[in-house]
Amino acid sequence: MSEQGKGSASASAAAPAPGSDTYKGWLFKWTNYLKGYQRRWFVLSNGLLSYYRTQAEMAHTCRGTINLATAHIDTEDACNIVLSSGGRTYHLKASTEVERQRWVTALELAKAKAIRMMNDQSDDSGDEEPTSQSDRSEIQGTLKILVSKLDDLSTCNDLIAKHGAALQRSLSELEGLKVSVEGGEKIKAVNERATLFRITSNAMINACRDFLDLAETHSRRWQRALQYEREQRTHLEETIEQLAKQHNSLERAWREAPTLVSTPPSATTNKEESGRQHKEEASDEDEDTEYFDAMEDSTAFITVTATENIQHRRSQSNLSGASGGQPNDWNQDNHMSPTCNDVAGKELKPRRQRRTHIPDKPNYSLNLWSIMKNCIGKELSKIPMPVNFNEPLSMLQRLSEDLEYHELLDKAARCDSSLEQMCLVAAFSISSYSTTVHRTAKPFNPLLGETYELDRLEEFGYRSLCEQVSHHPPAAAHHVFSQRGWTLWQEITIASKFRGKYLSIMPLGAIHLQFHSSGNHYVWRKVTSTVHNIIVGKLWIDQSGDIEIVNHRTKETCQLKFFPYSYFSREVPRKVTGVVADNGGQAHYILSGTWDDKIESAKIVQSSRGGGGSEGKQKTVYQTLSPKLLWKKYPLPENAENMYYFSALALTLNEEDDGVGLTDSRLRPDQKLMEEGRWDEANSEKQRLEEKQRAVRRRREAEATDALDDGREYEGYQPLWFHQRRDSITGETNFVYKGGYWEAKERHDWSMCPDIF
Repeated sequence: MSEQGKGSASASAAAPAPGSDTYKGWLFKWTNYLKGYQRRWFVLSNGLLSYYRTQAEMAHTCRGTINLATAHIDTEDACNIVLSSGGRTYHLKASTEVERQRWVTALELAKAKAIRMMNDQSDDSGDEEPTSQSDRSEIQGTLKILVSKLDDLSTCNDLIAKHGAALQRSLSELEGLKVSVEGGEKIKAVNERATLFRITSNAMINACRDFLDLAETHSRRWQRALQYEREQRTHLEETIEQLAKQHNSLERAWREAPTLVSTPPSATTNKEESGRQHKEEASDEDEDTEYFDAMEDSTAFITVTATENIQHRRSQSNLSGASGGQPNDWNQDNHMSPTCNDVAGKELKPRRQRRTHIPDKPNYSLNLWSIMKNCIGKELSKIPMPVNFNEPLSMLQRLSEDLEYHELLDKAARCDSSLEQMCLVAAFSISSYSTTVHRTAKPFNPLLGETYELDRLEEFGYRSLCEQVSHHPPAAAHHVFSQRGWTLWQEITIASKFRGKYLSIMPLGAIHLQFHSSGNHYVWRKVTSTVHNIIVGKLWIDQSGDIEIVNHRTKETCQLKFFPYSYFSREVPRKVTGVVADNGGQAHYILSGTWDDKIESAKIVQSSRGGGGSEGKQKTVYQTLSPKLLWKKYPLPENAENMYYFSALALTLNEEDDGVGLTDSRLRPDQKLMEEGRWDEANSEKQRLEEKQRAVRRRREAEATDALDDGREYEGYQPLWFHQRRDSITGETNFVYKGGYWEAKERHDWSMCPDIF
């Protein structure tokens, strides 16, 4: 950009001083070699730097965002700032050196705060670890010294500010005197340097405060690490002592019974059993020992199935487990409390016959050249993706598919034990991935304002509603109410990264589940889905990552780990393991299975520290009862391979239903045409709908600009059935159901619905 252009654009920041939570102002951003630097409105808030073409765009369109927690901040010359994070780089320019220094200070402080918040979130789960009194007093003494030094720095800062203000007044008085032109320029330069000095001193004192906060945070981490090492040493000493005793007893047993080698197996077993009982060194291990690899970032463990005698004895004391055998074995030899097995919540027979098939998927060959030649000369954002890559369901309907195994929540609502309830909630969270194993096609992106209802009140006691509440970034809100004692709600935003051979899909947002009778409130987040062989080969999907489910009423947790698939691993593909623990961190249940088949739970009878693992980590040995089946995937319908591998529930999602809203996904024309096998017409309709949505967006942008010019406040788009509220548990601002949809359905009044199709 030319110097004249820069001079004509004011770059002063209409914002509070650096160090506050929000900082706004005009900067010049490098765009390309043709346009050079362009004037943009930047907003720094909550560790994120976002920019817009105009201030009016803040209501509806963000042009880009960079996360300062992982960003590198650099200064090239007097007025330039370079921000880089991952593969993204922003080249920015301020109008003056003073303005540049203000922005750099604000960015550095925001980055430090963002990093500190990330560390605090990762460390909050262990603040209650015990430490010795001497360590605590030593650390507190160190922190007091730091506070004292910080007070000294504050005093120095006040003196610097005082003398700096006096210096600036003196310089201002000198400027008013009649001096030569050259002297006036030098005085002006000195004045600017004094201003920079004052800004830098303020930044220094803020950085010192941040350092003190970080020292307090890290001191807790050091205390936990020290305590953990002490415990590890103690456990190691106990283990060595126990092994030495076992070694001596084995030597004595071998000397006293030299004829055991020739004894028949049955007799050997009886003699060994009587010897063990005589010495009161009974072992709970048998041949059904199961081994699980260490979980990352958590205590590694091994499970040992208890003997039948121990199992019978423990079951008499009402220890909890989960049902085993076939899916209908919930009440056979079950260790769960009687209320969990109450038959009062059994499903009623459906009052209407749902469809069991859809038209077979056409065998259309995908000609990439025919797609590319139609895109020549078009903007990248306006290139329509053909329905060949899709399945005839929208993202809202895919979200509703999470309810396929809703009976797990019905059963959990009848549990008196919150730990047993946690096992079923964990199984429900895993079951939502079972439909993805063969579903490599992409669902339709919902239009802004599109909704989807799943009304199964008469059949299964629940009602579900989804709405697309935002288009940039795309976000969907979901709310489910069940008459059988639970409510579920979530807001999901999809973030994706293309990494060459595979595509990572990261759902952002928390899932909330609350049970009406107990008030137990569970919160968890989804794991990362990865689509492999994007360029060459057959597509396949994998799930990987960790899920932490927290009951915020009782503080009980469940740590789940989804193991990524590896050609070189001996593990079962799609493996999932988990540990259910109480609020004190003591484990009560082990979960194991695969996310595409079944999940079992085993009640922990006893736990102890075992030997070292393959990576030098000490494993915990859990002695458990026999595993019981929690969840098993339903078989796919007949001919599913020709019906997009839809499950029984997915086949019914596009079925016509009377009285649905005018924005319901069932009424979307391109989706209906694709399901009927008319793909060419579906492509035309899809392009028409996308262009219609762009026209509505341009109209909103024009209205926002007009409102800003007239000095009026522009509210922007507001969803019809959901509104934003701050969540008291996560602290996030989410869209939650505000009511009115089902009442409008009963009145058959959809006059408030926008025309989106």
